[in-house]
Amino acid sequence: MDTVTPLVVLDVVGLTSCLLEHMPRLRAVADAGFAAPLGTVLPAVTCSAQATLLTGVLPAQHGIVGNGWYFRDLGEVLLWRQHHALVGGEKVWQAARKARPGYTVANVCWWYAMGADVDWTVTPRPVYRADGRKEPDCYTDPPQLHDALTAELGTFPLFQFWGPGAGIASTRWIAAAARHIMSAHSPDLTLVYLPHLDYDLQRFGPYGPEAAVAARELDDVLGPLLDAAAARGATVVALSEYAITPVRRPVDVNRALRAEGLLRVHTQAGMEYLDPWTSRAFAVADHQIAHVYVADPADRAVVAKICANLPGVAQVLDDAGKAAHGLDHPRSGELVLVAEPDAWFTYYYWLDDARAPDFARLVEIHRKPGYDPAELFFDPAAPAAAKRRAATALLRKKAGMRYLMNVVGLDAGARAVRGSHGRLPTDPADGPLLICSDPTARRDAFAATDIKPLLLRLSGLSP
Repeated sequence: MDTVTPLVVLDVVGLTSCLLEHMPRLRAVADAGFAAPLGTVLPAVTCSAQATLLTGVLPAQHGIVGNGWYFRDLGEVLLWRQHHALVGGEKVWQAARKARPGYTVANVCWWYAMGADVDWTVTPRPVYRADGRKEPDCYTDPPQLHDALTAELGTFPLFQFWGPGAGIASTRWIAAAARHIMSAHSPDLTLVYLPHLDYDLQRFGPYGPEAAVAARELDDVLGPLLDAAAARGATVVALSEYAITPVRRPVDVNRALRAEGLLRVHTQAGMEYLDPWTSRAFAVADHQIAHVYVADPADRAVVAKICANLPGVAQVLDDAGKAAHGLDHPRSGELVLVAEPDAWFTYYYWLDDARAPDFARLVEIHRKPGYDPAELFFDPAAPAAAKRRAATALLRKKAGMRYLMNVVGLDAGARAVRGSHGRLPTDPADGPLLICSDPTARRDAFAATDIKPLLLRLSGLSP
């Protein structure tokens, strides 16, 4: 049987040619091999992009229309689900196994990992205590991998993976976990998710000194991982899902729909909750994309007009528009909004902050009916008070008591969110990048749908 070339695929979130200039170790891979522009998908968000990279098809085929969507059969908006069965299409490793049965795969923190037919899985998964406490941890398969990783690396640093404390510690842990698996098991394909650039580029924008510092920090972490790949004779592919671009304007789609009587809420304990069961229209915000779900086809025209007239909305995609972008899947909204380059969508639906649900002030990615970049900040309106609340919550946590980490602000305009993504780039310099250590695979540019066949070729499993 022919020898398979091992591959290490690094998902370097937010990587661009501009940031590569601050990353000498990764740039050396490009110098020895090549770098090329990489097209992305609409929406240019993690779950949709990763699914396309691994299957070679667009959201219309694989079904991942965003980081979350409205599950019509459940009547709930759900983001950041984890079951691999949600992803349709043939995965790259499934195609590889047709050519070589027994082809082995490690997935280190790429999304939709649970239940995937790979050999080694690591993915963030908190401990959810019966009394409501949430503690850092990860899920692994096989189960014994969990104890091996935590014994060597410590507990997965969940609160540095997302939230106001998000930083290099989580990426360092993920990279070390990948090195452990490569050393102990030698997978044919190792997928590694490295999120560090996502944080400060959203907080401060992609062109400031903070972005350069984040790129250098990440490059330092990449060094040992690249050395481990070289020691195995592995081909390295580094790619980004999207580029983060500057923004300054939040757009409150749900508040506009509520003002027109189309979005409804229900109230409990003085707090308002989105009521998707009785709303005529509501939006699931996802960075610079929003899926708008319209219950009655007769309302589509009026909803489209309301959305088109909102400052910050660049496009309202109807059925034809969704089809043109490969986004015409039953999970998509009846309409899809694309923000203007300097705008992004909030999930907010309440009109009075006193009636906001308690989870709005928390890092709570599973209860909010949309993405909330405010979770990356201690409330900018009162950061000192937010940090004091965080310290009190940590003391309660250490004492084994229930706690609320209510540190997130509610005023999108005051948060100083400076970077976002989701729309297709208007400037190629603001697009994703592909780096490969094998110069024979060089091309002028790649589409996201080209990555699956590229990986099969680099493995030696296709011409």
